[in-house]
Amino acid sequence: MEPHVVAWLELSKRVSRVGGLLEQATRTSIAELGLTYAEFDVLAALRRAGEPYRLKPSELTRSLFLTSGGTSNVLQRLAAAGHIEREADAEDARSRWVRLTEEGLRVTEAALDASVRAHAEVLRDVPEDAVRQAADALREVLLVIGGRRFR
Repeated sequence: MEPHVVAWLELSKRVSRVGGLLEQATRTSIAELGLTYAEFDVLAALRRAGEPYRLKPSELTRSLFLTSGGTSNVLQRLAAAGHIEREADAEDARSRWVRLTEEGLRVTEAALDASVRAHAEVLRDVPEDAVRQAADALREVLLVIGGRRFR
């Protein structure tokens, strides 16, 4: 096997393994708040959107790589928990907004703090320089391949 092919496979396996360890630690920490990983993902996306902390369901589906059915299920659970509200779009009667409630914002902030603690626990023994170099290298990779869609 050619060296560049080996490097591709190493990159893929290592990214997957690191991502899996970070996700597992995050899942455990946010479960204490009563959240699933998918719910946390949606809440964090709404928080990242900035005030008024709202997005359309289709935007969430696209940005989080969820199916429309998966998005709908997560939104129903979050609405039932009082973390989000759905509101009409004044400019498009066929569309709705999903918005964080005050309680949803509070839970999101707590979940983000828990996620940061989980990441710190997983990465605590990795030299800061190595983390920075890895993050920079992966940014370069994503600049090239990040917009592609594969079936």
